[in-house]
Amino acid sequence: MSFGFQPWSLPLSVADFQFRQSHLERSLILMIGILMLPTVARAQAIVAHRGASYHAPENTLAAFKIAWEDGADAIEGDFYLSADADIVCIHDKDTERTSPRSKKRIVAKTLTEQLRTLDVGAWKSRKFRGERIPLLEEVLATIPEGKKIFVEIKCGVEIVPRLAKVLNESKLQSDQIVVISFDSEVVKATRKAMPEYKVNWLTSYKQGADGRMQPSVSQIVKTLSQCDATGLGTKGERSVVNQEFAKAIKSAGFELHVWTVNNESDAKYFQSLGVDSITTDKPKQIREALR
Repeated sequence: MSFGFQPWSLPLSVADFQFRQSHLERSLILMIGILMLPTVARAQAIVAHRGASYHAPENTLAAFKIAWEDGADAIEGDFYLSADADIVCIHDKDTERTSPRSKKRIVAKTLTEQLRTLDVGAWKSRKFRGERIPLLEEVLATIPEGKKIFVEIKCGVEIVPRLAKVLNESKLQSDQIVVISFDSEVVKATRKAMPEYKVNWLTSYKQGADGRMQPSVSQIVKTLSQCDATGLGTKGERSVVNQEFAKAIKSAGFELHVWTVNNESDAKYFQSLGVDSITTDKPKQIREALR
């Protein structure tokens, strides 16, 4: 049997003892100082709107792939139910805009097999020719560990049972998924069926007869509470979303997310308000602007 050399077991001189005591005191002071520093604000999550849709055809696997390559923290995609109850990734209720060379089809009235024959990439650029409308399952499969998806529901509550099944069968953790919708009834139904997921209610604004922008912040807080939302996704309207607005939403216990911000100055402004995420068509550029 042998014993390892243990220098601390040797007799210490007075000078050595004082040095070690001084070093220990400095270390303790440094540790206490670090613990007493104010908590650094968490950086805003950068959400790629319909993928990196400035550079690639929106809501396609190509756009989502580029978003991840560009360092997005999350992707956002739009989803409808097809005629045979698959959840497909497309923004509009029909295919006219993103598949202009094909016969227009109403998504809700068209079988998935037919929808997936359409080219939804060529309208953006010849290099994206052949991109197809993806299923929600395919989009979920692109999400790396530690990243998120904002699933925007573009139809009504009829999607909720199928949505619950697809999300629960995915390999993602519950904190990687956020459901969002302009329809407060969809928000309410989703929260009831899937309380493990965060769900944001979305709103834009219009000028009322009195000249004020509607909905007001008090109306927004009321709606968020009534539909049991966990957060607000607001249009990036600087005339509405100011420090007072942000404080009211946060004080009421809700997260605050803003869309769609492609201007660097606007992004810095919303960053100064402490929003939780910024949705943009240009994730790489906005990320760099906020560093």
